[in-house]
Formats: sequence, structure tokens, C-alpha cells
Amino acid sequence: QVQLVESGGGLVQPGGSLRLSCAASGLTFSDYAMGWFRQDPGNEREFVSAVTFSGRDTYYADSVKGRFTITRDNAKNTAYLQMNSLKPDDAADYCCAAVFRGCGLGLRARGLYGYWGRGTQVTVSS
Repeated sequence: QVQLVESGGGLVQPGGSLRLSCAASGLTFSDYAMGWFRQDPGNEREFVSAVTFSGRDTYYADSVKGRFTITRDNAKNTAYLQMNSLKPDDAADYCCAAVFRGCGLGLRARGLYGYWGRGTQVTVSS
């Protein structure tokens, strides 16, 4: 049974940082591209960032480019999202997702992903 478990969310002041983790089990992690998506009330789930299964390529939404960094540690079966210079607009529920042998710009599409975590809440407020 595949499980993706996010952690690291919380309350942070504008300009602060958080690092989200996504721990995967039940799959061969190195065969899966990993993505991060976010959703706040009243809006659709939107793409944030993704890393290919090889780890060679990363993708970012324009709104987070230069502030967020996605990485993966295949030895720990974990993907990370380092979020810096957080803004109130970044507040949302953040979910990680996995897709087998995912690569390319298609990783921006949430419909591509077969496995999802339950999410971790990020609140940005002073």
C-alpha cells in the first residue's frame, strides 16, 4: 500500500521559512517523480513544484520561483520543499504527490499523479 505523509507545516511570519517533507512508503521511490501542490479554501489545487524521478530536473510555479526549492533523498524515500521568503499568499494546505517515471512539463498537471498525501497546513501571518 502506497503512503505519502507530509510534515513540516505550521505558522510562520511573512518573510520566514519552512521546510516540508514528504515521506513515501510502499513504492520504489526512485522510480517516481514527486510533486507539491497547494490548495486554499475556495480555490482549486494548484501546482507548486516537481522533481523528476531521476532528480535531474525540477519545475516551479512562477509564483514561487526563486523562493522555493524542491529536492529528494532517495536513500530516505523523502521529498522536500524548502520555502523561503514566505508571503501571506503562500498560505494553503500543501500536498505531495507521486507519479511513476514522471518527467517533463506534464508534471505540472495534477491529473498526472496517481498517489497523494493528505497534506500539511501552512499559515503565513504576523
